[in-house]
Amino acid sequence: MTRALSHSAGNLSRAVLSAFAILAVLTALLVPAVRSASAGGKGDTLPIWGYRVLKTYPHDRMAYTQGLLWLDGFLYESTGQYGASSLRKVRLETGQVLERHDLEDTYYGEGLAAWGGRLYQLTWTQQTGFIYDRAGLRPVGSFRYPGEGWGLTQDGKRLIMSDGTAELRFLDPRTLKEMGRLKVQVGSVPLAELNELEVVRGEILANIYRTDRIARISPRSGAVTGWIDLTGLLPQADRWIPVDVLNGIAYDAARDRLFVTGKLWPKLFEIELIRRR
Repeated sequence: MTRALSHSAGNLSRAVLSAFAILAVLTALLVPAVRSASAGGKGDTLPIWGYRVLKTYPHDRMAYTQGLLWLDGFLYESTGQYGASSLRKVRLETGQVLERHDLEDTYYGEGLAAWGGRLYQLTWTQQTGFIYDRAGLRPVGSFRYPGEGWGLTQDGKRLIMSDGTAELRFLDPRTLKEMGRLKVQVGSVPLAELNELEVVRGEILANIYRTDRIARISPRSGAVTGWIDLTGLLPQADRWIPVDVLNGIAYDAARDRLFVTGKLWPKLFEIELIRRR
């Protein structure tokens, strides 16, 4: 059901979300900060960008961010978890959720992209995507795909989808049929767990799941050309209630602004990239 919001989001209790976040944080501590692919091949010699925070905005701490995009002055966000998945239209400056569509409890929301006047939202293991009219977030259709759905973006010619592997899929935005795939590699080593996606100035940015890094990917060759290291972006003071991993990239092309956030994070950041190596 789509509606304007006047209350807190989500159907899951805070206790359940917090428990999930604790498990995710513990899991993250057990995984290396950089995936094996980034340590192999040419991963340790690639350029690295750090960041400078330009502005900080409020973000719904109950939003398990899976997809994020900027469009015509607003953020659009897809959130996950069974029983709490949604599509939202959000005011950047206040974090206020202006409109929201809740998915049925059997669906787990994932990546989000815009094409024309429509929004396209993936689900995780249900092999189903949903199509919405951007005006009012009204559902207008669905589509099917094999395997898992993770991240989604577009480059003006096609939709680009990640599925948790080292491959990106290209989808025809009119038929939503697969047009081809691109293997993402660091040197000769495949880079798996590509998550949320955004196209920025002609290159693909991808969150690497369970790390604080974003990969910069050539859409022609699939080569990782550099890393964006966002270690320490969310201050320790904001982690007193458990948060989950970095996820969510949005780009305002008109004003050249880059926004990032994470799952269950209370803040969203506008950042400037700074070359470190």
